[in-house]
Amino acid sequence: MKTHKDLTDNELVHAFKACSLAPAIFTHEAHLRMAWLYLKQYGLEETLVQFPRDLKAYVDHLGVSGKYHETLTQAAIRAVSHFMQRSEASDFPGFISEFPRLKTHFRELMAAHYGNDIFNSSRARSEYIEPDLLPFT
Repeated sequence: MKTHKDLTDNELVHAFKACSLAPAIFTHEAHLRMAWLYLKQYGLEETLVQFPRDLKAYVDHLGVSGKYHETLTQAAIRAVSHFMQRSEASDFPGFISEFPRLKTHFRELMAAHYGNDIFNSSRARSEYIEPDLLPFT
């Protein structure tokens, strides 16, 4: 089976936007890579519009709209952006090597920003909730 690592950046983005990316390839790390790629191309403000829109289209196409989570999507984008500003990497493998906690301890990173359980909140699933503990700056 292929992984997102077997695809070039352009192949990954194209397959994602065309809703032809196999769901098994779209792991948590692939989500982070997508956010990284969008941020490189669009910047933060535009990524906060483009990526959620494209992700909703992707999950809708797969028939799993209930898996979409607005707060986690936007929080992940903001977290990736935060670490990109501190990164010396020129590619995603280098970036994720610099900041492996994004991949391995994502829940703990979110817990540093949110005092409530955004993972199981129906409100957080449908609308973006600002962090109540620590902003993503």
